[in-house]
Amino acid sequence: MVKVAVLAAGGIGQPLSLLLKSHPQVTELSLYDIVNSPGVAADLSHICTKAKVTGYKGQENLDAALAGCEIVVIPAGIPRKPGMTRDDLFNINAGIVKGLAEAIAKNCPKAFTCIISNPVNSTVPICAEVFKKAGTYDPKRLFGVTLLDIVRSSTFVSQCKGTNPQETKVTVIGGHSGVTIVPLLSQVKGLTFTQEEVEALTHRIQFGGDEVVKAKDGAGSATLSMAYAAARFVDSLIEGAFLKKQVVECAYVESPLAVDDGCAFFASAIELGPSGAEKILPIGPLSDYEQGLYKACVEQLKVNIAKGVNFVNQA
Repeated sequence: MVKVAVLAAGGIGQPLSLLLKSHPQVTELSLYDIVNSPGVAADLSHICTKAKVTGYKGQENLDAALAGCEIVVIPAGIPRKPGMTRDDLFNINAGIVKGLAEAIAKNCPKAFTCIISNPVNSTVPICAEVFKKAGTYDPKRLFGVTLLDIVRSSTFVSQCKGTNPQETKVTVIGGHSGVTIVPLLSQVKGLTFTQEEVEALTHRIQFGGDEVVKAKDGAGSATLSMAYAAARFVDSLIEGAFLKKQVVECAYVESPLAVDDGCAFFASAIELGPSGAEKILPIGPLSDYEQGLYKACVEQLKVNIAKGVNFVNQA
């Protein structure tokens, strides 16, 4: 029922594709990369689920990889290494995402586009500017996948409080790097936190990716947990857009929530439906501590957004 493209069959793309191969609504899975994708596709194709898997290798096959796709997920780019911030990745990953966005605009302009490539705070605005130039931009169909921040929040809070992580819901707003990640612990139902817990949890959620980069000792960043989060977001998108169920997830989208503070894009809880991001939900009341986090977030986030916009418009 749904054709999905994964643009990069590497550290995130492979486990993501494995999860999508098992999705009951995914009937076609298109894998693109500059290397190895036909082999990954052949391997996945032996799994006894209905999704047909095809691998496309090289720039000359990108158009074919995107033909007829309804959801496109982009994990392409280099991963973080020890000492790297997401912004350090910008110069390389920005160019990669720009090229892929141009191909999406050409081959499947109505597709729901889900950006994983870091820095997400900047790469989503890059996609938006490319789509605007092509005359194909629909803000409801472009998402920055920030769900890993929510997944981490559920895990870390449940470890702190002894709850079931799958039933521990934490809204995370803002962006997808460092201080732009704002977990709303004051809004977690049924739980209260000491200030010490709030500060420790907030820091761990904001910089959880650094734990993985350090633990992998230079061999990569968060790939498996990111693949899980991305697959969950695609599942929610399919439920809302194609199965027309009422679904709420957090994502980084064009939003009015922080426009007055200079941020045209902002992560928050959104309702997903047939047109994509159908409704952006209000942030709700913030604690004094969270208000401070919000101020730090928007100061950094507006710089990240401008960097992405300028990358396309000054090219």
